[in-house]
Amino acid sequence: MTAVPVFDYGEQYRSIATEIGDAMTQVLTSGQLVLGPQVARFEKSFASYLGEGVSCAGVNSGTDALVVLLMAMGIGPGHEVITVSNTAVPTVSAIRLAGATPVFCDVDPRTALMDLGQLEQHITPSTRAVIAVHLFGNMVDIPALRRLLGDRSIRIIEDCAQSHGARLNGQMAGTLGDASAFSFYPTKNLGAYGDGGLCASHDEKLIAECKKVRMYGFEQTYCSVREGLNSRLDELQAAVLNVKLPHLADWVNRRREIATWYDESLPGQLQRMVPNQGVDHAYHLYVVRSSQRDRLRAALSSMGVGTGIHYPHPIHRMPGYEWMGMGEGSLPVTEMLAREVLSLPMYPELGRERAQLVIDAVNRAVSELS
Repeated sequence: MTAVPVFDYGEQYRSIATEIGDAMTQVLTSGQLVLGPQVARFEKSFASYLGEGVSCAGVNSGTDALVVLLMAMGIGPGHEVITVSNTAVPTVSAIRLAGATPVFCDVDPRTALMDLGQLEQHITPSTRAVIAVHLFGNMVDIPALRRLLGDRSIRIIEDCAQSHGARLNGQMAGTLGDASAFSFYPTKNLGAYGDGGLCASHDEKLIAECKKVRMYGFEQTYCSVREGLNSRLDELQAAVLNVKLPHLADWVNRRREIATWYDESLPGQLQRMVPNQGVDHAYHLYVVRSSQRDRLRAALSSMGVGTGIHYPHPIHRMPGYEWMGMGEGSLPVTEMLAREVLSLPMYPELGRERAQLVIDAVNRAVSELS
């Protein structure tokens, strides 16, 4: 039996169950299940959460948020989009779904984020965008990325699936680039009870275009003014998110508290993934590195501590992406991290007692493996 799972939504749900039930009943009795008042309310509330001047468009998933943004920007066949292989597959599948070609930049071993020092070598005349993945709750230095790109017509899209609540020099994740994509998959810092996503930008015209794309390219019913698709945040999930959003800041602070416990008590032999300079980390995940990762994971499992690996297979080495022709060693840091990273239990309801179980188990396992 797993005494401490790597993720558990149950306790959080029980704390807000009455509000969730009331919100869902309101939707089910409203007569409007798609793109209704709950979605409009959430788009407005999340925009306010991000900061002044932000506009939002709710979509079906975080993957679709990237697809919709790329399509709204006119990025597709014949274009290249630079990102990282050390990410969830959806980041890259979104580029392909939009018709563009992914180009991979290696990552910094200290942060697991895009190594901006290697970016220039990947820029070609076909480059139209960089998708900067804010991994684990950490953030890419978007102002530095913008300086590197200079006056080139290359859009910056923040992939914020794992960074709800993170800040860089006081500025919220999702507000530094040209646009950003959020996922509300159940495991996220702000999670729905199913799929959900959102596009955000200070560019109102871009978000207006996203709203056309998400609804078949419609401006008016049954009339497409451009090519689009079906990607709508539904009313039930929006209702869930409307209940949860007011709690998000407290939940992120709780994650930071748990991370502090881990920082102070885990053995020094485990390397931590460090926050970028100026980042208030949101700790979607708490990730360590070990050259004996698989043995460590097995030992923790035997002691009832669940773990995850984010991510065990670099995308460029997956069978589905063999067409890219990137052999072993082509992204050495990414490949090394895939062998060494381990995610420990991290969610706001973990509590001191269960966090201590994790700490004790990790210390014991590392000692026995030494």
